[in-house]
Amino acid sequence: MPLYPKLFLLKTIIHSHSAFFNYILHFVEPLYLPLQKQQMGQLNLIFVWLLFLSLCFNSCPISAQLSRHHYAKICPNVENIVREAVKKKFQQTFVTVPATLRLFFHDCFVQGCDASVLVQSTANNRAEKDHPDNLSLAGDGFDTVNKAKAAVDAVPICQNKVSCADILAMATRDVISLAGGPFYEVELGRFDGLRSKDSDVNGRLPQPDFNLNQLNSLFKANGLTQTEMIALSGAHSVGFSHCSKFSNRVYNFKSPSRVDPTLDLQYAEELKSMCPRNVDPRIAINMDPITPRAFDNVYYKNLQKGKGLFTSDQVLFTDPRSKAAVNAFATNSKTFHANFVAAMNKLGRVGIKNAQNGNIRTDCSVI
Repeated sequence: MPLYPKLFLLKTIIHSHSAFFNYILHFVEPLYLPLQKQQMGQLNLIFVWLLFLSLCFNSCPISAQLSRHHYAKICPNVENIVREAVKKKFQQTFVTVPATLRLFFHDCFVQGCDASVLVQSTANNRAEKDHPDNLSLAGDGFDTVNKAKAAVDAVPICQNKVSCADILAMATRDVISLAGGPFYEVELGRFDGLRSKDSDVNGRLPQPDFNLNQLNSLFKANGLTQTEMIALSGAHSVGFSHCSKFSNRVYNFKSPSRVDPTLDLQYAEELKSMCPRNVDPRIAINMDPITPRAFDNVYYKNLQKGKGLFTSDQVLFTDPRSKAAVNAFATNSKTFHANFVAAMNKLGRVGIKNAQNGNIRTDCSVI
């Protein structure tokens, strides 16, 4: 193919794919124009390479866009900026930890990790955050992201360059670390979603009464294995729950005592004391009764003792298919941390958006 027709073909494909490749073309096109014949062979290789990239942009795995150094030139200090903002919020209230963690999970499991859970409803659209399954998301999680976003945008070079989805991912890593959990590198480069509808939440989030099959099915739909599901459940180490989410286990279970027999009896009595009948629905208790403010493997040790708050927690130990992983994480905190970090990175790749189907929001609550 003659050189200039190649250039025309390349321009046609590029313009139909991405602004990013138009940016590349801005530098490449001038190279074609003053060419000498001996240079054409070399630029033919450039043509093939760019053609591959442009075609791959839509067909290759979208997770390939993520990089640990995505903002190295765009906003080089972004991680430190976010970390300092999160630290200030953490010093105000420990709820920052479970609230931010849960926000990240609820975001990624509904339409992917695209900050759609942060969007406010409007007169014409009921957003994800107003779905019944999301009404218990603590305001401190949203506030954490908003404060981090404001801190990032206060730096001129960074203003409106960092996605809300990436800020949420970084903030989640930081609260885990602040609570004594592992610090890990976060892959960055997500775009914010262009859609947030409460109907999208239906059937996408695990429920407190799920059995192992239901948990596995939901996580598998997001590309996560049973072991990764068990590792991610360790986030309940710093979680909290309203009494209504588990009251059936201590008051209305189908057993002679009306108490779930998989519950430790003393723990069941403690739960009744903290959550009496007709308790204020705003009351919440810690999911880990032993070390509620430490991100550790005690959660799994609690399961071994019948002290899992939800049915979906305790089933991880009572079901023989998942028991071995619980025992492994309970025995060795390093094993738990390693599996948790790997699972978090994998979770962070679920359903991410790119320049084709996303943007960088100036306000995380508004599309």
